[in-house]
Amino acid sequence: MTRIAPSLLSADFTRLAEQIAQSEAGGADWIHVDVMDGHFVPNITVGPLVVEAARRSTKLPLDVHLMMEDPDRFLAQFVSAGANWLTVHQETCPHLHRTVQQIRELGARPGVAINPATPVETLIDILPFVDLVLVMTVNPGFGGQSFIPECLSKVTRLARRLAEHGLTGVEIEVDGGIDSQTAPAAVAAGASVLVAGSAVFSHGSIPDNVQAIRRSLAVEV
Repeated sequence: MTRIAPSLLSADFTRLAEQIAQSEAGGADWIHVDVMDGHFVPNITVGPLVVEAARRSTKLPLDVHLMMEDPDRFLAQFVSAGANWLTVHQETCPHLHRTVQQIRELGARPGVAINPATPVETLIDILPFVDLVLVMTVNPGFGGQSFIPECLSKVTRLARRLAEHGLTGVEIEVDGGIDSQTAPAAVAAGASVLVAGSAVFSHGSIPDNVQAIRRSLAVEV
């Protein structure tokens, strides 16, 4: 089943626990936390304390995405805060295999992310060591951006490569511009986890918004 992971980047932080609960009521599978350092991306968001707060608010898996220049310094803090999945960027990790190993040794499930301009082929040698690959479908740094449809070919190539190597248990996650219009195409391309921020939190009923994305997946692409 395709997993839906509402991104807290677009949530109201004065009502964080309430909005996480509403996401869960709508059928969310994971909660996604975007961590930005103001260096790798042109924005600063949250740290381990917000992950701790989210952990106290839900039993759903916490999917923590580190958009940071030096994530190795903070891996242990985010795992201690409650991250179940911890994803780092290929572009920021010169010793990616070591970083991935450390995440697993700390007790979290490791993921690796790539930006829209990064070829998916740069991940070939790390695929046997990760549990998730995140294909960014916008340039990271801000919520509310428009989906880049050209990124879907990367998802398709990645799904094909994973199947060829028998790595079908690796999740393919997409993040950026996901809503009820773009979600079906992402799943058709091979995505198994959909991160949605603005589409869930920026208008209307949060449970209804999660359910609208779920319903859209039954529509033929």
